[in-house]
Amino acid sequence: MAATRLSGGVVVTDGQRPTEGGGEAPSRRGGRGLPGVPPGETLRPSTDTIWTWLDAVPDPEIPVISLTDLGIIRDVAYEGDTLIVTVTPTYSGCPATSIINLDIETALRGHGIEQLELRRQLSPAWTTDWMTQSGRDKLEAYGIAPPQPAGGPEKCPHCGSQAVEKMSQFGSTPCKAQWRCTACLEPFDYFKCI
Repeated sequence: MAATRLSGGVVVTDGQRPTEGGGEAPSRRGGRGLPGVPPGETLRPSTDTIWTWLDAVPDPEIPVISLTDLGIIRDVAYEGDTLIVTVTPTYSGCPATSIINLDIETALRGHGIEQLELRRQLSPAWTTDWMTQSGRDKLEAYGIAPPQPAGGPEKCPHCGSQAVEKMSQFGSTPCKAQWRCTACLEPFDYFKCI
């Protein structure tokens, strides 16, 4: 039986099936005739590949950043044949948690993952320290000031002026506050430092 290694570390045997976007998912009957793989064993994508797939899943409230940029995906591991994805919400009452879980499940099932468990981990609590620098840069380019340890934005994400003032502790979502630049007069969201 012929085997092909696709980009992203997925091994596909004869009997492959297409997925959305033109990619191919691993055969569920994989393993037959491959050196070092016991007959009947299911071949599976590496955890690095899973992380890459999750990096393409946008945050439902701020779609310019991914769930991995946000830092809420805490772990990706296999337990037996089941892929376990551990998620820490930005706060325990986050209204987007169910949508985030659905988006993760949809993305991974779209890549052929059949045995999947999503685990919610509340401790340690999520912190803005877990956001990637790439995520912070994407927020600013989108017009949202990224979190700062000083408790407020260091500059306007639109014009770069440091002349900013808080308008409201609450913004478009509970994790953001409303600020305004006194130079360009544009309002903007500030992602609160937690």
